[in-house]
Amino acid sequence: MNIQIIALLTAPITAIAALVYGLILTKKVLAEDEGSENLQKIGRAIKDGAMAYLKKQFSVVFPLMLVLSVGIYFGLGQSIAATFLLGAIFSAIIGYFGMWIAVKANVRTANNSLKGLNAALKTAFNAGTVNGMLVVGLGLLGVSIIYIWSYFTKISQGPEMVTKYATQILVGYGFGAALLALFMRVGGGIFTKAADVGADLVGKIEKGIPEDDPRNPAVIADNVGDNVGDCAGMAADVFESYALTIVAAMILGGYLFGLKGVVFPLLARSGAIITSILGTFFVKAKSDQENPIKPLIRGFIVSAVAAAVIFMALAIYLLGEPKAGYAAVSGIISMLALLYVTKYYTGPGEKPVVATAKASETGAGTNLISGIALGMESTFFSVLIVAATILVGYLFLGFYGISLAGMGMLATTGIIMSLDTFGPISDNASGMVEMAQLKGKAPKITASLDAVGNTTKALTKGFAVGSAAVAACSLFATYFEATGLGSINIAHPKVFIGLLIGGALPFLFSSRLIGSVGRAAFEVVKEVRRQFKEIKGIMEGKSSPDYSKAVAIVTMAAQRELIIPAMIVIILPILTAFLGAESLGGFLGGVVVSGLTLALFMCNSGGLWDNAKKYVEDGNFGGKGSDTHKASVIGDTVGDPLKDTSGPALNPMMKIVQIIALLIAPYVIQFIGK
Repeated sequence: MNIQIIALLTAPITAIAALVYGLILTKKVLAEDEGSENLQKIGRAIKDGAMAYLKKQFSVVFPLMLVLSVGIYFGLGQSIAATFLLGAIFSAIIGYFGMWIAVKANVRTANNSLKGLNAALKTAFNAGTVNGMLVVGLGLLGVSIIYIWSYFTKISQGPEMVTKYATQILVGYGFGAALLALFMRVGGGIFTKAADVGADLVGKIEKGIPEDDPRNPAVIADNVGDNVGDCAGMAADVFESYALTIVAAMILGGYLFGLKGVVFPLLARSGAIITSILGTFFVKAKSDQENPIKPLIRGFIVSAVAAAVIFMALAIYLLGEPKAGYAAVSGIISMLALLYVTKYYTGPGEKPVVATAKASETGAGTNLISGIALGMESTFFSVLIVAATILVGYLFLGFYGISLAGMGMLATTGIIMSLDTFGPISDNASGMVEMAQLKGKAPKITASLDAVGNTTKALTKGFAVGSAAVAACSLFATYFEATGLGSINIAHPKVFIGLLIGGALPFLFSSRLIGSVGRAAFEVVKEVRRQFKEIKGIMEGKSSPDYSKAVAIVTMAAQRELIIPAMIVIILPILTAFLGAESLGGFLGGVVVSGLTLALFMCNSGGLWDNAKKYVEDGNFGGKGSDTHKASVIGDTVGDPLKDTSGPALNPMMKIVQIIALLIAPYVIQFIGK
């Protein structure tokens, strides 16, 4: 059996196996008891709000995607239009079902916390793994479908034509996945942070009530936001990084090794899926006293080590080039280093977090100064890791080595997504326990899961930004292969102009998103204040707030603010292309440099402020209700739109401009020139 047939069979079979495993875990999660009627009522409110939001977002996004697909059909051909729609549809499916299982699992996790740590941990992690299996399964399945189509369409013209055709139309798949991810990230990020900021400013600071107090009219919107931002948005974001690193590796592998270079990423991804599934079997708490992060780390380490072994085996026995394995393994090591740096600067109890919490003793101003300074410091060390990854990959196998390093960084995507989705599920469960006033061991267990969930969410944000940067760099290299430029001279005025415009784009893009959160949060604050004033008895617990009002406000705000940032990202690289292919190359470089550093700064600073606030709430430096606490809440409020809206949204933005450049590159060379 030749190598083409092996790849044709192995990749889709493994992808389907991942989806089947996700289905098995879904049934296991749904079989768990939802608990009391009061708990179920809270769960239904969160679920209904989350699904209503997605329905509204899809009603806005899908018509736009169809219009774009028609434009691509007439401008770039029917094959690229078809793969564009396939990428968008798969990204939408992941966002929808990833959030659906999360809102089904949160109430079951809350109820299982009455039984013990392991029951609650397994429910939250199993639901998270469903999301992970959706990402890796559909990511690989989509690429496999495109490769199979290319094989049977072009094999009569020889394997070289199969490689060329597959790499051409794969770009459309990456574009569809990336654009839908951008919409999900932007919309979800605006929703979650507008609700969170609005709830905190009135509830915590003005009324002095806890975060998940049922008296807060924005509490359900806040819990809904955890799902639409951290489940739907993150899943779609990582999916397109996952898909794009395969695309870049297949394109560059085809240039360097021919058909084997195209097949290697497919088989490597297949092996990584198996290792992610393997890792999930090691996630089990030994006792209620064990720190919940330990079983999560065990599963992750098993998955990472097994993936490294598979990458090396494929590099030696398939490509006959060990350097390909070294490049991929360097990506795994870099990913671990990024997670470590992120944990140090944002982790609970770490020195930077404690320093920022202490700075709150003298007010919000010093809290903000400390967070900004440490966030900037963390950015430098994170960028060094990304730079080292790119350099090592290039030293091993040139641009192909860079793309393989990106694949290595995403080798454990299945279990990374499990850890990420675990965060909002645990957060929701903790809030539900508080709102339903569950007793016994439940509050302590969900609090410990929530604390770990906050850590995993911060870690996966660092992972997402780093992998996005390497994926963007791989696409950047692909652009130079496609245009035949080889290199550009940044001293040339046109190239430097492109570099400046590209460097400025992430700032314009981020300003739109941060401003959107501010405007929506202003509406939420007014509504929450109105309800406290007009609905008598809320504070005494005699009357219930109208939760649906806050949900409706942030839902409409997210859709209203969605389109302009996306249009900026699509239009600006096209306008820059009129200066020539080299100027567009400079533009792409500027976007990666500025987008990477800005995303790292915003995600790390935001995570730092968040955990500094929690450190104070744990009873340090005056504890809840103190002036120190109020100052730390203000820092967290400033950090919220940075770490959960604009920072993460820069990930798909960096990659979309690279893909657009790839799509228009032949026309730029033909009609405008270098």
